[in-house]
This record gives sequence, C-alpha cells and structure tokens, in this order.
Amino acid sequence: MAVIGEFFGGVALLGRGLRLWATSPRLMLLGAVPALVVGAVFVAGLVVVGLAADDIARAVTPFADEWPEWSRTLVRLGGGLAVAALAVLLAVVAFTAVTLLVGDPFYERIWRRVEEHEGDAPADVDRGFWRGLARSAGDSLRLLLATAGVGVLLFVGGFVPVVGQTVVPVVGALVGGWFLAVELTGYAFDARGRSLAERHRGLAVNRARTLGLGTATYLLFFVPLGAVLVMPAAVAAATLLAREVAVGPTGETAVTPTVGPASPADDYHPAA
Repeated sequence: MAVIGEFFGGVALLGRGLRLWATSPRLMLLGAVPALVVGAVFVAGLVVVGLAADDIARAVTPFADEWPEWSRTLVRLGGGLAVAALAVLLAVVAFTAVTLLVGDPFYERIWRRVEEHEGDAPADVDRGFWRGLARSAGDSLRLLLATAGVGVLLFVGGFVPVVGQTVVPVVGALVGGWFLAVELTGYAFDARGRSLAERHRGLAVNRARTLGLGTATYLLFFVPLGAVLVMPAAVAAATLLAREVAVGPTGETAVTPTVGPASPADDYHPAA
C-alpha cells in the first residue's frame, strides 16, 4: 500500500504542475510553444513509421513466410505492434530531450519560479551557454541510448503472443515514464551539481513516486495536444520531485521518501 501511495503521490505532483496553467498562464504558454513545434515534427515521423509498420513487420519475420496463414498473421500483427511501441517509446523520450533543448530559456524560467516559491533555491551557476548545452545534450543522448536498449528488449517481447499485447505495453509505459522523469529533473539536479548517475541514484530512492509522475506524463502525451499542455507542467512537477529527492533537512540527499500525495496546503500557487 505504501508503494501505491507513493505512485499516486507522483501523479499528484503532475496535478500540482498543471495548476500553473491557472496561476501563471503566460509563463506556461511560453513553455508550450517549443513543445508545439517539436511535437509537430515528431507526430509526422510517427505517422510515417505507422504506415510502414506492416512492411517492417514482414521484413523482421521472414521465418514466418511458410507458416499457416493464421499463425503468420498473428506473429506479424504482434511485430507491427512491437514496431509501433518501440517507435513511440523512443519518440516520447527523444521529444522530451529535444523540446528541453529547444525551449531551454523558457523551461529554465519555469524551474526557477518553482524553486524560488518553494524556498532554498540553488544559487545561479553560470557554466556558459555552450558548456551547459553540451552537458544537457550528452545526458540526453545517454538516456536515449539506454531507452533504446530497453526498447529493443520490449520489441522482441512484442512478438510473444498475449504477453506482447498486454504485459509489454504496460512495461513500456513504466520504462518510458522512468526515463521521462530522469530527463525532466535535469534542471534541479544540474543546479545542485549532481551528475546523471547521481540523478539516477537519487530518483531510485523514490522509485514509485518517480514512476507515478513519469508514467502519468507519458500517458498524457498521447492525448491530442497533451504533450503541448503537459510539457511545461511536467517541468514544474519534476522540479518538485527533484527537491524532495535532493533537498533534505540538512541539505543532504533525502533517503526517506514521502508517502502519499501532497496535502492541499502544500500546493504550489505562485503569483501570475
């Protein structure tokens, strides 16, 4: 039950981020613009992959050419779904990484607003534009490669009857949610001098809460215009999560996760 409470506590963090649309609409609109532009490109790419899914499924299942029609159709249906699932998983994580890079000035303002409202915001660290961009791009590339490695395993599992159509999509959403949360918490962890490895370790302490936030964000990306509306809110929510993980009472990494969703009294309502 504690794990379930933690998971929905992560979902509640996204709800707190979404409330920024009511309290800081102009700031959130700025964050939605990069998501809209990048999202249009990625949607077009996914449409192309979807149209070619059958051909790709045939190409990767030549062993089924001589099978009975019903078994060949079943395997290739699973293959087509596996191709689509892999493309979606990689596209969501890549979309997040590219959007954060393109809209860095806007999302940094959202992150800073949340930090200042919550108190004990980290000091500004001027690492230089190009150095900061290189570090962010490097971290994003490593996360994308890790996602691709797991995605290939899920792709193979997609060919297994029943399991590929039930278990694999659920695992895919959890995996995608995890990597999304790791990506989105970059601002808060980087500002505190934490490396990507330290980010992973810190979020692992609050794994269920991290998965709650990441998975909810991942699923809302599939709602029409969901990615555009959710992206800036997810940055705010990820900042709240990172603060829970990275800021303890003495400034050390927190090791005891907070159980259950945040109380209404702790909700984030900055001035517009």
